[in-house]
Amino acid sequence: MINQFVRRTRSFTASTLITVALTTPALFAQAAGPKSETMLDRWVLNGGATMLFIGAAVIGFIALAIYNFMALTRAKFCPEDLKAVLMDHMTNCRVRSAIEVAATHPSYLGRMVAYSFPNIDATHPEDLGRDQVEDAMADFTVNENRKIMTWINYISVIAQASPMLGLLGTVIGMVSAFGTLKTSGGADPSQLAGDISVALLTTLWGLINAIPCIIVFYILKNRFANLVAESVHTSEELLNAAVATVNADTLYAKIPEGIAV
Repeated sequence: MINQFVRRTRSFTASTLITVALTTPALFAQAAGPKSETMLDRWVLNGGATMLFIGAAVIGFIALAIYNFMALTRAKFCPEDLKAVLMDHMTNCRVRSAIEVAATHPSYLGRMVAYSFPNIDATHPEDLGRDQVEDAMADFTVNENRKIMTWINYISVIAQASPMLGLLGTVIGMVSAFGTLKTSGGADPSQLAGDISVALLTTLWGLINAIPCIIVFYILKNRFANLVAESVHTSEELLNAAVATVNADTLYAKIPEGIAV
């Protein structure tokens, strides 16, 4: 009886060891399967070839955003030190000195003053040829703004193209999914998972890139408009200071000294 029990125990142990030996590699393979897929694979690389174009759009957006934020600063448009120097010259009617100082300064205000103030006409002391100066300022802003807005508008282009690239990846994934269904003859989720990943990941990353592109585009556009408006307003103040100095006697003559009681 004991020998029979021992034989049964040995037989059960042997069968158990064989079962464990056969099933352990499969268990390890199943356990290692999900772990071998990294976050990069799951969220980016599984999107397929379209992700290369979306990735290029993301890199382009980041580069353009950094460039424009560095370019659109008050120091490069309307610096306080230049405003003070120009105001001193214009208040004392040193127009030529103001133009020379502005011509050596690379800021937006400096280039605007150097371009437009040579149109100041001393033969019209009442306004110093304001119309010609303002026309020159308008010409300058049209030419300069077109160059600067080109780099800002590229962000808008990326914002519009990113969802289109995501939609392209979605279409590619769905076409591939239907091709898999046609080939396999059944809806096996494991066979469709890769195609669905392509469809969803490209749409996801297209929207992830487009949303901040739109926000940053309008932030940069408004910042640029404010900096240009400040520069134009400063130029008008400089011109007004010179006109006020030239017509100081006439201006004060219109103001009564006091009212006798």
